[in-house]
Amino acid sequence: MSAGWRTLLLRIGDRCPEYGGSADHKEHIETCYGMISREYEHSREAIFEFLLQCAEQLPHKIPFFGVLIGLINLENEDFAKDIVDTTQAKLQDALHNENRDRIRILLRFLSGLMCSKVVVPNSIIETFETLLSSAATILDEETGNPSWQPRADFYVYCILASLPWGGPELFEQVPDEFERVLVGIQSYISIRRHFDDIAFSVFETDEGHSPNKKDFMEDLWERIQILSRSGWKAKSVPKPHLPFEAQLVAGKSHRLSLISCPPPNLTLTSSEILRGQEKHEADLKYPQRLRRLHIFPTNQAEPVDRFVVEECILDVLLFFNGCRKECAFYLVSLPVSFRYEYLMAETIFSQLLLLPNPPFRPIYYTLVIIDLCKALPGAFPSVVVGAVHALFDRISNMDMECRTRLILWFSHHLSNFQFIWPWQEWSYVKDLPKWAPQRVFVQEVLEREIRLSYFEKIKQSIEDAAELEELLPPKAGPNFKFLSDESTENTDGHKLSKELVAMVRGKKNVRDIILWVEEHVIPTNGAEFALDVVSQTLLDIGSKSFTHLITVLERYGQIISKLCPNEEMQLLLMDEVSAYWKNSTQMTAIAIDRMMGYRLISNLAIVKWGFSPANVEQFHVSDRPWEILRNAVSKTYNRISDLRKEIQSLKKGLQVAKEVSAKAIKELEEAKSVLEIVEGQPAPAERPGRLRRLQVHADKAKEEEVTTEESLEAKGALLARALEENKELLKLLFKRFVDVLTERLPAVSADGEIPNLRAGYQNVNFASQDLETATMEIDNENGADKNSEPNGQNTKNDYNVGELEQWCLCTLGYLKSFSRQYATEIWSHIAMLDEEVFVGDIHPLIRKAAFSGLCRFTNEGSQL
Repeated sequence: MSAGWRTLLLRIGDRCPEYGGSADHKEHIETCYGMISREYEHSREAIFEFLLQCAEQLPHKIPFFGVLIGLINLENEDFAKDIVDTTQAKLQDALHNENRDRIRILLRFLSGLMCSKVVVPNSIIETFETLLSSAATILDEETGNPSWQPRADFYVYCILASLPWGGPELFEQVPDEFERVLVGIQSYISIRRHFDDIAFSVFETDEGHSPNKKDFMEDLWERIQILSRSGWKAKSVPKPHLPFEAQLVAGKSHRLSLISCPPPNLTLTSSEILRGQEKHEADLKYPQRLRRLHIFPTNQAEPVDRFVVEECILDVLLFFNGCRKECAFYLVSLPVSFRYEYLMAETIFSQLLLLPNPPFRPIYYTLVIIDLCKALPGAFPSVVVGAVHALFDRISNMDMECRTRLILWFSHHLSNFQFIWPWQEWSYVKDLPKWAPQRVFVQEVLEREIRLSYFEKIKQSIEDAAELEELLPPKAGPNFKFLSDESTENTDGHKLSKELVAMVRGKKNVRDIILWVEEHVIPTNGAEFALDVVSQTLLDIGSKSFTHLITVLERYGQIISKLCPNEEMQLLLMDEVSAYWKNSTQMTAIAIDRMMGYRLISNLAIVKWGFSPANVEQFHVSDRPWEILRNAVSKTYNRISDLRKEIQSLKKGLQVAKEVSAKAIKELEEAKSVLEIVEGQPAPAERPGRLRRLQVHADKAKEEEVTTEESLEAKGALLARALEENKELLKLLFKRFVDVLTERLPAVSADGEIPNLRAGYQNVNFASQDLETATMEIDNENGADKNSEPNGQNTKNDYNVGELEQWCLCTLGYLKSFSRQYATEIWSHIAMLDEEVFVGDIHPLIRKAAFSGLCRFTNEGSQL
């Protein structure tokens, strides 16, 4: 492609954002068409690829590119026919490869081509009917597999999502056939199973699930019906083809070849566990694209217009992932006739807080929001402020995983705007109990801000709300037990610590230090005292920075490993780490995480430590124990994921090595088989030098094959060990959750009514304990007086019961979070958990939270 043509393509791409709204898109289209016409003969293939790429990666501009192709179709029917055929082939390939985004975009593109008279309307109807037929087959108990309803829902969703773009043309040109499609959709909606995603909702309510609540598919179908009743007029969908209609109608419309959908995954099992695993697999392959987060009051946009703009925003976020500047640019220039900043904020926050996982890393949404604030300085910052206030007002009902994500996002966001925030508006949280969700939120945000800056800077940022200084964590710094001063420097611990420091500075090797500990410290003072001295001293040596800590653990980790041969000693080690870094949650988490990485601490020991009495009492007032638990479970799971990827890579490498080895051996044997008669005797015809080279090559190829095979076996053994560790970890984690929750949850009433933890405290009765034993201790210095209640409520006599209730809600919330995050692993061990953990009379709230990530179509927790 010539440099001049490349420049023209870039100019076309730059002109595209300008169409729509109040701009004259007719002029832009004519300009772009003129550029293409002049270069068509020289760069046909480049234009072909460019238009297809633009349609797929700028799907909100599909009407624009559809008109361009329609105008080309007037002069070059073969070009347009190739576009149609290629699009159909890509759609067919996407269906069989289950490429959801490509299926959705290509259906919209075909609808856009139909509007520009490039595709016959009946072909679109046939495509829709094929998808509908496949969806209905999937739901059939005999010929399909209802466990794969998410795939069927996706097919129908793709049809519905394309109707705002192509519905008006279908209604006008093939009304009877179009009506047949709509009737088919109505029939499908009536037979599909209602999807209850209450376990994946950002906000938890005390109302449970209302049977009248619509799921995403039912809501979208209702929006499309509203659009139908309004004559298929959607303000948010540009119609650049209308000014060219008199020209476009003269072009030849092309037919689509029939598509075929992959057959449904049939199952012959009646096992509830296997069916549940199938449902889970289907949910992973066909997740719901959006769960609306209604932060602001309903705006003036029509229901369908809201859906169209949401789709455009999600498309831009999808295709510009990794290109934050371009993403923000396209988000602020959508061809929409109404203000959509509030809708844009809601959509981005809905993705950031999407459960169980956002589509992309949270940092991506953080950067996009920052760039949008800079791109729209007069509008978007105030929208973000409003969103934060609205979410803060509902923080007590927010899912715990979402609450953590919001804290991390908000602290990072403020760090990019000099930590400026109207803190005085939240100063009242100081008077709330220390466990009130709003107070904990502010406390955790300030702690995260200090990680991103420094103590004095954050203290200065809240000068206008000096009351909040109480919520700042202590100024970070070590709490060295053996720090020398005149009153304590002569104790045994101080003397031994000094000796150890001298040995480290004198570069004594690890073996000498271990001998010193075994011969001079343990016999006199015991193993626990030795661990106390060694761990505190080594942590102090490595306290200057993260790099210092890593260096100390790498060089002297064997000493700690020698002192911590079992979980009991590892628990004491974590107590020492927590005591040394009691003023720094961040360094405590980092130190324990690195010790786990160096195998000084096991993941099982971390779980046991995380559920120790001291940490359990902090579950509802601090993220400190949860951060450490999350890190431990995540690291274990990531280790398994990495091993699986390595094994997959080694399998491919082994296949290649076998092929290379077989080829080398074949070449060697062929060379040896060629004989000639020398002095009456057969001898190899090949030169000895070439035979030696072939032999060396064959030996090396065989050695590479054997080495790869041995590596594969070793990685397989490591994976088997990791899977067994993960199984034990999940069992212990859930067992500890069950134990601590069973002790504190209110009992089920005599008539079987499950207690509603959010309904109030007056009628809560606690199992096997009176009010005094059921309550948790309160630090009156940090809490409110006993007449106060979180967020302004007032129930004078039940304050302590309210704290226990909040503890239960937080702990159940984190149990639900672990269940969602590691649902695949839980399904792998569900039988074991059901037999060894969830046995006997398990509280319904525990069972429901533990299995919330597994049962996607019910509101009852586990079916098992």
